[in-house]
Amino acid sequence: MSEIKKVVLAYSGGLDTSVIVRWLQDEYNAEVVTFTADLGQGEEVEPARAKAEALGVKEIYIEDLREEFVRDFVFPMFRANTIYEGEYLLGTSIARPLIAKRLIEIANETGADAISHGATGKGNDQVRFELGAYALKPGVHVIAPWREWDLNSRESLMNYCETHDIEVDYAKSKKKSPYSMDANLLHISYEGGILEDPWAEAEEDMWRWSVSPEQAPDEATYLELTYEKGDIVAINGEAMSPATVLEYLNKIGGENGVGRLDIVENRFVGMKSRGCYETPGGTIMLKAHRAIESLTLDREAAHLKDEIMPKYAKVIYNGFWWSEERKMMQQLIDYSQRNVNGDVRVKLYKGAVDVVGRRSDDSLFDESIATFEDDAGSYDQKDAAGFIKLNALRMRIAAGKGRDLLED
Repeated sequence: MSEIKKVVLAYSGGLDTSVIVRWLQDEYNAEVVTFTADLGQGEEVEPARAKAEALGVKEIYIEDLREEFVRDFVFPMFRANTIYEGEYLLGTSIARPLIAKRLIEIANETGADAISHGATGKGNDQVRFELGAYALKPGVHVIAPWREWDLNSRESLMNYCETHDIEVDYAKSKKKSPYSMDANLLHISYEGGILEDPWAEAEEDMWRWSVSPEQAPDEATYLELTYEKGDIVAINGEAMSPATVLEYLNKIGGENGVGRLDIVENRFVGMKSRGCYETPGGTIMLKAHRAIESLTLDREAAHLKDEIMPKYAKVIYNGFWWSEERKMMQQLIDYSQRNVNGDVRVKLYKGAVDVVGRRSDDSLFDESIATFEDDAGSYDQKDAAGFIKLNALRMRIAAGKGRDLLED
C-alpha cells in the first residue's frame, strides 16, 4: 500500500464516502483529493466542501457538470432511442462515464496515484467506474473500499464514525430513506427496502419527482418540441440549453404523472435486481424522438438503428461507453441524425405521453403518394404486382420443388 501517496475519491459528502476518506487516510496513509459532481441530483453539493475540509482534505473539486452531462452523454444516447431490456432508460449507467472521466482528469492534474469510489462489490457501478478509468488511463490504480474492508452494514459505518471522530448529522441520518437512491438530471432510482421483494408494490411516498397518474391533472398538457440533428433545442418556441430542456421536461412530466417504472433487470455482474425509476423528461424525449425520426429517416436507416440499439444499450449498461464499439455505433447513429429536424407536439395526460403532431422541412412523408384520394398518377398501383411476385419468388420456387411450407 505504501506506493499510493494520493487518491482522488468520488465524494458525495454522505456517510459512505465520508468514511472512505478517513479509511484511505488511515489504511493507505494517503492524501485524499475529493471530487463532487453536480449532475442535477437536486441536492446542494457545496456542503460537501465543509465536510471534506473537516476530514482534513486540502484539494477539493466541486463541479457543475449538468450541461456537459446532458449535451455529451444523455443527448447522444437518446439519438439512438436507447432502452435496456425493453424498458430501462439507463439513467444511472449514462452518468458513470462522465464521473470516471473527471476522476482521471483530476488525477492527472493533481499527480494522484489512484482513484477511489464508493460503489459496492455487488453492483454495476463498480464495473462502470473502473472500465472507464482503465480505458482513459490504463495504469491507474483503483481502490474500491467495499471490496476490501469489513464494514458491511450501516451500523458498522456509524460505529466507525464514532471511533474515528467523523462528524455525522444524526438528525438527517435518522430521516434517511429506506431505499438506496441515485439521482441525476435524467432520473432518480430506488433500490432496497421493500423493493427487494419483487411482489411488493412500491409505496406511494417513495416517489419524489412525480405525482401518481391518478393524482395528475384532469386536463392534458401540450408541448411542442423543436429538433435539430436529433437533439431538442427549443420547447414551445423557446430556445433552451440541453440541461434546461431536461429540467423543464422533468418538471412538466412529473406534474402529469409521466415516467414511473418498476422493473427487474439483469445486472452485468450476474444477479437480477428489482429497481424503481422516475424518468419523466427521458420518457417524453424517447417518444418524441421516435416521432420526428418517423418523418425524416429513410426506412432502412431507421430499421438499422433499431437493430443495433439493443447492442448499444447493453454496451452502455455494462460500462463500455469509452470502448471502440460504442464509438463506432455512435458515428453511425450521429450520421443518421443529420436530417432529423422539425417539431413534435406531444400530449401529456395522467402518466401517458401521446404524439399528436409532427412536421419537418426534411420530411420524407409525401402526401401526394400516401393519400387514399386521387394521387394524380404519383403512384402506379399496377407496379405493386411485379414487386409482390419478385418478393414471392423464393417461396414459389420452394413450393414448386415439393416443399410443404405448412409442415412444422
